Amino acid sequence: MSFTTESYPGVHEATVPQAQGFTFNHTMLRVKDPERSLDFYTRVMGMRVLRRLDFEEARFSLYFLAKTEDVEAIPEDEGERMAWAFSQRGILELTHNWGTEKESGQHYHNGNDEPQGFGHICFAVPDLEAAVAWFDENGVQYVKRPEDGRMPHIAFIKDPDGYWIEILQPGRLKGLGRG
Repeated sequence: MSFTTESYPGVHEATVPQAQGFTFNHTMLRVKDPERSLDFYTRVMGMRVLRRLDFEEARFSLYFLAKTEDVEAIPEDEGERMAWAFSQRGILELTHNWGTEKESGQHYHNGNDEPQGFGHICFAVPDLEAAVAWFDENGVQYVKRPEDGRMPHIAFIKDPDGYWIEILQPGRLKGLGRG
């Protein structure tokens, strides 16, 4: 028998037909300064900007980013690219409310300070030590380095807006939660 789900109170074990084909597509983060955030996510984290949408009346812009190596799969036509982006998994949407970049201090709550709410996004990396060296080279701020604490197989870094990003190497997690 193949795996379907772990079972806990509240878990519905069978996928209902009405939810067949649903795909978790993206997470949205509000950013104060899109230039700083785009530099971080494209240069440091290696993502690609798929599309920018500006909403002049509401005074905000959306940037859709993906971590994809298969650039041949990305349509060149803007409409087709937008439809393609909304059919993918793991898209990051950065929302910039115009004018926030001119305000002093941190603008958005990172979800980890009190009161807590949103926690973090996560990137899996092929080599944790190489990723940490890259982050060090680029002056990335850490919440937790791999050698700190009880979980030596993960790191937590911050993006320019203070959002936490978990960094892990999947092969190192096989024993996680096994007593």
